[in-house]
Amino acid sequence: MKPMSAKPDFNPGRPVAHRRRRGGRIVMWLVALFLLIILAAGGAAWYVYQQLQPVAGEQTVKNVAIPSGSSVQKIGRLLEEQGLIRNADVFNYYVKYKGVAPELKAGEYQFTTGQAIDEILTAMVEGNTVINANRFTIPEGWNVEQIADHLDKEGIVEKVAFLKEVNEGNFPDYPFVAAIPKHADRKHRLEGYLFPETYEVEKDATAHDVVSRMLAQFQKEWNPEWTEQLKQYDLTLDEAVNLASIVEREVTVDKERPLVAGVYYNRIRDKWPLQADATVQFVLGKQRDRLTFEDLKVKSPYNTYTNPGLPPGPIASPGRASLEAVVNPAKHDYFFYVTKKDGTSEHHFSKTLQEHEANDKKSRGN
Repeated sequence: MKPMSAKPDFNPGRPVAHRRRRGGRIVMWLVALFLLIILAAGGAAWYVYQQLQPVAGEQTVKNVAIPSGSSVQKIGRLLEEQGLIRNADVFNYYVKYKGVAPELKAGEYQFTTGQAIDEILTAMVEGNTVINANRFTIPEGWNVEQIADHLDKEGIVEKVAFLKEVNEGNFPDYPFVAAIPKHADRKHRLEGYLFPETYEVEKDATAHDVVSRMLAQFQKEWNPEWTEQLKQYDLTLDEAVNLASIVEREVTVDKERPLVAGVYYNRIRDKWPLQADATVQFVLGKQRDRLTFEDLKVKSPYNTYTNPGLPPGPIASPGRASLEAVVNPAKHDYFFYVTKKDGTSEHHFSKTLQEHEANDKKSRGN
């Protein structure tokens, strides 16, 4: 009988020591790679930190003109060219990180080399160091005529020149302008699109510059997704602005805007006249505390008591709350509303004419 051979205590192949050395090298490479990643990240962070530091050197006062509608990239390039920041690209990313890009205001600023980047941003957000610029505010609900009168009175631009740009100006940068229907009865082409906001424009800004700035603000406020959402109501962007302008003039309390928008959607769906007092006020040309039955019969395509559907165009500049209310109206069965006249500026809503008449009587009693 042959003696049994001893069973080896390891698998055949490469020597164990060799495999251990190989495994050790892999670990070392992974550690080295990890360290390189850390070093690279740290280096990048240090680079960004350095680029955000004030520019060194002798302090010099610089005037920087930021044109209307300037992108963050353009603003960064202007500041870098003036020696106020180190790197325009880093500035661009930093502004977006801070979330202040939409708040940067146009105008001519006075900065000093060596200023901290956050000081420069604060100045452009607040507009508190703007020089050689005009500031004006357009409230929600103003119409083109009111805006033109205000700008003329403030010495921003002449009324005649402003109205000419509103009705005839060329604005290829804003596609929604080209989509505005050419309605013979429409009073002003850009009515409803001159977004209500506080603006700053250069003192030598032309009427075209001012109108363009306001259209740019509308474009910024209008969410592109809204255009798609409106399809469920079979409404175009222009029709939505039209309806929103009525909501703006009819409602004071923001929480009621979707409710009132819902009332008009119900009336449009059931082919009822809108019967919006605000459209009659627009025809009359001045605000009246109370309309008479004779007022409601005034002859005009804008009178929604005597004409079905929407008027030929918007009647005022709606704010964001009214635009959103038209895009997302409240779902309900109301067809009427009447002011409470209790000092709250709110309304009674009703489903039937009988309920509406009761609410109207109650309101008049108050």
